[in-house]
Amino acid sequence: MNAPFERIGPATPRWPVILSVPHAGRAYPAGLADDCRFPAHRLLTLEDRHADLLAEEAWRQGFTGLVAHTPRAMIDLNRAEQDMDPGMLTAPLPRPALLSAKARGGLGLVPRRTAGLGELWRRRFSPDEIEARIEQHHRPYHTALSALLEAAHRHFGAALLLDIHSMPPLPHDSLGGPPQIVIGDRFGRTAASHLSEIAGSAAAATGLRIAFNAPYAGGHILDRHAVPARGIHALQIEIDRRLYLDRDLAHPAPGVQAMAQLVAQIAEALSQTLRGTALPIAAE
Repeated sequence: MNAPFERIGPATPRWPVILSVPHAGRAYPAGLADDCRFPAHRLLTLEDRHADLLAEEAWRQGFTGLVAHTPRAMIDLNRAEQDMDPGMLTAPLPRPALLSAKARGGLGLVPRRTAGLGELWRRRFSPDEIEARIEQHHRPYHTALSALLEAAHRHFGAALLLDIHSMPPLPHDSLGGPPQIVIGDRFGRTAASHLSEIAGSAAAATGLRIAFNAPYAGGHILDRHAVPARGIHALQIEIDRRLYLDRDLAHPAPGVQAMAQLVAQIAEALSQTLRGTALPIAAE
């Protein structure tokens, strides 16, 4: 079995910002083809295609974080463990069900369908199969992410999770074009407002169109890991795929370097702010 994720950067973070790339996984297991109605290359719409490349400059600058290898088609790291469409199961999971709006729309813990393809699976899954995916992929990612945030918090007195995603091009509106970058903080619940503003200002300085929380406010990862009262904040950033992929939204384009630089700039600006409000506890 492929490793479900990779930690990049030092185990003791050098910066108070920890990066997470949960939806770029493309290590499709061979057995998936037996259950899925479509070959792996047709599941690209579930991926944040090549979003791992958006963190490359941050890694070079010494930031620490996680990149998932597990494909979202297998299990979505940005959904709660109980957020599963019961119609996909042969029996209930051993925990109270949570059927969010996302799960009702087919994008729960294990996606049921996706736009353009429809229903994905040939059969229903047993609770044991879903529990195995949770144990092998979902919980290890969140355990590792929690450990990195706690390590950053111990060292700096504050920490911030920057959860990196990419979004399909949004439809045009009447206000000068759709957003190209969306900063999410769960409508103020997962980060201090000035941190969201810093991230948005850094992106706006490049001339890109920015929005906050609409249409993407963040998901389970932010809800699970943010504790602003303790000084542990979390933001999601969504980047329009046209900014770094080719016309078919399948392969990296030259713009990927500029977007990776932007992510690093945002991470550094947030880090400098956090360092200014909470001095390191240990000597550097």
